[in-house]
Amino acid sequence: MKVEVEVFSNENIKPSSPTPTHPRYYQLCFLDQISPPVYASFLFFYTKNDAYSKISTDTTKSFSSVLKQSLSDVLTRYYPLAGRIKDNIKVDCNDEGALFCEAQVKCMLSDIVTNPNPAEFKRFLPCDIDGTHNLTFAVQVNYFTCGGIAIGACISHKIADGTSFIMFMKNWAATARGQTDIYPQFQASTLFPPTSTLSGFKPETGMIKEKLVLKRFVFSSATIETLKEKYAESSDLECPLHPSRVEALSAFLWSRYAAATQENCGHKKLNLVLFAVNLRTRMDPPLSGNFFGNIYRVATVILSSEERIGLMGNLRAAIRKIDNEYVKKLQDHTQYLDFLKEETEKIQKKDIVPFSFSSLCRFPIYEMDFGWGNPMWIGRVSLPFKNVTVFIDTKSGDGIEAWVNLKEDDMAKFESDPELLAYASTTSLNV
Repeated sequence: MKVEVEVFSNENIKPSSPTPTHPRYYQLCFLDQISPPVYASFLFFYTKNDAYSKISTDTTKSFSSVLKQSLSDVLTRYYPLAGRIKDNIKVDCNDEGALFCEAQVKCMLSDIVTNPNPAEFKRFLPCDIDGTHNLTFAVQVNYFTCGGIAIGACISHKIADGTSFIMFMKNWAATARGQTDIYPQFQASTLFPPTSTLSGFKPETGMIKEKLVLKRFVFSSATIETLKEKYAESSDLECPLHPSRVEALSAFLWSRYAAATQENCGHKKLNLVLFAVNLRTRMDPPLSGNFFGNIYRVATVILSSEERIGLMGNLRAAIRKIDNEYVKKLQDHTQYLDFLKEETEKIQKKDIVPFSFSSLCRFPIYEMDFGWGNPMWIGRVSLPFKNVTVFIDTKSGDGIEAWVNLKEDDMAKFESDPELLAYASTTSLNV
């Protein structure tokens, strides 16, 4: 169905207290500089709640005022999110404010979430996620005719990874409830000093303009346990691996992609499998989870389409290499940029097919309570990168949603794969 969304308000929300002059310029760290110029986004869907009436009979007005005031308050602690990015070097913390849009959606919330269509979700966001805006944070609050609400939030990947984004959203929600228990640490540029030149490396590498399709595949806890047993049995019998939930799903989804698109990933092709790794827990001493920035890197494995059983062992070995010594090497700009350019050249070769995984499982993503309860569901929007899968826990916490982003023709083959459909559900949500 075609969703009609009418934006009726947009303004910049400034910090409730002016940012002091000494942090006027927030320096991007090296890992920020090499991150792609896109916007990470989440859609938080809330059903109408009886708690609304305790605040005001005008639901839209009450929700709007609470969100604006709490955003203004939380921006005093997250002052770079009220500034503007300058030349891939810094954020001018000029208190220009975070973009805050409001829109009326002319349908019921149930129309959207009972049959999710990610292609329509961009209408719920305040800006293009693959644009060249200098905004650091923007949000659009969408009001459905039934009283339901969707908060579409975007943060620039130039300043934040998924951990930082979720931390900010949780802090904003806590502020709306009158709590302020999370304080960010903005010292990434001291750990990963910025560089004056990227020596020919282009952060936008990998972004494509071809039509991409994002689909959601749901795996129940029972199905995940079956896949864990399947891949444990398939590993080295002398030293069997006991895969985690995410490892088993990664191996399964990649194997089904390789099988479904074998004309593109035939036996003569090699596959580059990438997995995002949080560096905070891998440093010595470990960093606080409140450490803000792009504090992550990717583990990489190259293997053929026939080596599906060997993915987990190779992936674990690659992740183990991302340790404190690895982190130290990141501070050598020249060495790491040479490595990135070499990896990029591999991906650009026609005989190597990339596939990326990122997991947000076990993150407090469903704990975004602004005073009206936690979201009933969380949606995502397609980014301009092919062959990407993001894992998110189901609301119950025992299952996993896999959001898979593929080229249109590849998705047609992938979503029709009988073995995939034997394990994954694409059924609608119950609301």
